Amino acid sequence: MSTAGALVRKLLQAHAKGDAAAFKAAAEAYIAEERRKNHHILANDLERALLNGSYDQRSPLGPGLRGLNLLGVTEHDLPRDAERGALLLEIIAPHRTLDTLVLNLEVREGLERIVIEQGRADVLRSYGLRPIGKALFCGPPGCGKTVAAEAVAQALDLPLVLVRFDAVVSSYLGETAANLRKVFTFAASRQMVMLFDEFDAIGKQRTASEEHGELKRVVNAFLQMLDGFRGESLLIAATNHQGLLDPALWRRFDEVIFFDRPDAEASAEILRRVLHQVGLAPGIVLIERARELIGASHADVERIGLDAVKQTVLNHRTQITAAALDEATRRYFMRRALTVPGVTSMMEDGRMES
Repeated sequence: MSTAGALVRKLLQAHAKGDAAAFKAAAEAYIAEERRKNHHILANDLERALLNGSYDQRSPLGPGLRGLNLLGVTEHDLPRDAERGALLLEIIAPHRTLDTLVLNLEVREGLERIVIEQGRADVLRSYGLRPIGKALFCGPPGCGKTVAAEAVAQALDLPLVLVRFDAVVSSYLGETAANLRKVFTFAASRQMVMLFDEFDAIGKQRTASEEHGELKRVVNAFLQMLDGFRGESLLIAATNHQGLLDPALWRRFDEVIFFDRPDAEASAEILRRVLHQVGLAPGIVLIERARELIGASHADVERIGLDAVKQTVLNHRTQITAAALDEATRRYFMRRALTVPGVTSMMEDGRMES
């Protein structure tokens, strides 16, 4: 067995045993072997991944601690709400990758453009140009905005920092703006991908008659902080309700990407990826199944597939049958009928078989 092969075997054995020390030693030996072969770029990449990814797997914080390590901070360094002491941020070590997401061409090109510009920020700055630093992800719920932000962070080898709006928004006068200031200060202190998920909570139109003066002041403060941000972090705001956003917010973003519901081909691909782990019974045509799901989100289609997989496994079957897919689809439409007008009448009219 070659030296590299022996080292890979040691890596796998250490991983299987959960021996972090042995894994680290084998990884360092493998990096040294690649460097000896003059594979310096690969060695440097592996070394950076090892250093960034090191954490005690026995820790109750798990991947959260790895996220803290990626940033080089402890939980005590994270900003908190003065009123309740609640953390304003959640740090996530990203795992999803862009190639695992089912995206239309326009969305994929937009995400890749962000990654390329952020990854070559030094080149752009040498010409007096700034990379994309503020992006807006919008579209219906369940269509991949949050996982796309995670995949962008993973591609950039940066932690994903999620802004917790349940903690940021305070009942105390002026405290919400103060919390936002803490969040932006933290984003400027080190490089990260910061996600303002469902940020329409603070981005509503200032002219909305039902909103009181405090919220309007918060929107103004957010606009000022967004305009004044000059850190190296990538800021991503995601919303399911772009129509509620203050028009002044749109021009603050360098890139706007709309995540739409999947078409039949995309839904078929999602089903194919989810169902692949068990396999399909003969005669099932996924594109035909997918056409029945027009209007469903990416998350909905994935849930239907996972539902069918679970039924199959629990019934001790080796292949997913048409009946399992029928039942998973029926359950989806039953759930949807609770929230979407017209679906119940479709079922009653016999346009959806039960």
